[in-house]
Amino acid sequence: MKYVFVYGTLRAGEINDINVAADRHAIARPRHLGLTTLAGRLFDFGTYPGMVAEASDAPSTVVGDVYEIDDALLAVLDEIEQVYPGVDGLFVSKEVDIEVQGERIACLYYPVACAAIAGRPEIAGGDWVAHRRAR
Repeated sequence: MKYVFVYGTLRAGEINDINVAADRHAIARPRHLGLTTLAGRLFDFGTYPGMVAEASDAPSTVVGDVYEIDDALLAVLDEIEQVYPGVDGLFVSKEVDIEVQGERIACLYYPVACAAIAGRPEIAGGDWVAHRRAR
């Protein structure tokens, strides 16, 4: 089992809902551990957001959910985010220590390459779901 922090279209109810992705591939549904924040900034790419990480003392945070996932779901998430070994894409897969419900755990997450945010509007408050609903 692995842990993943999702902040955009992989969140429950969004177009790439992580639970629906698991169901579609006959993989065990992920276990939701809780809502949390991660230091970083969130940008609007139109139909999806992109996050760039910042130092942990950064004033900006991104809202997301932490899930415990079956190892088999990782390949599905990589495909959704178009993360392929040896290929430079928009999203990258990284690991970060994150606190959720008082416990610190190592999570995978999918930030965008820093150069990709040029000219993109920043999402105030760092919450994709709230931003999308308010548009």
